[in-house]
Amino acid sequence: MSKTAPINMRVEPSQHALLTKAAALLHKDRSAFILDVVCREAENVLLDQRLFYLNEEDFEAFETLLVAPIAESEKLKALLTEPSSWE
Repeated sequence: MSKTAPINMRVEPSQHALLTKAAALLHKDRSAFILDVVCREAENVLLDQRLFYLNEEDFEAFETLLVAPIAESEKLKALLTEPSSWE
C-alpha cells in the first residue's frame, strides 16, 4: 500500500530521544515505531467506547438479541467453567 498521507509533529528533544531509543530497541525506525504505537492506542480508544447510538429499529433488534436465551454450547460451557488466568 502506498503511503500518501503525511503526519507531521514537533516534539521536545527529550521526547525525540525517548522515541528514538525505544524504536531502536525494537529494531524499527522511529516513524514505524510511532505509527505502530499510535495505531494500537487508537484501536483501543475505539474499542473502549461504551456509549453508542441506535435508531429505534436498530435498538429494538439489539434489545431482542440481549433478551434472547443463549443457545446451548459445549464451547461456551467449557469457557465459563475454565479458571481465570489470574486465579
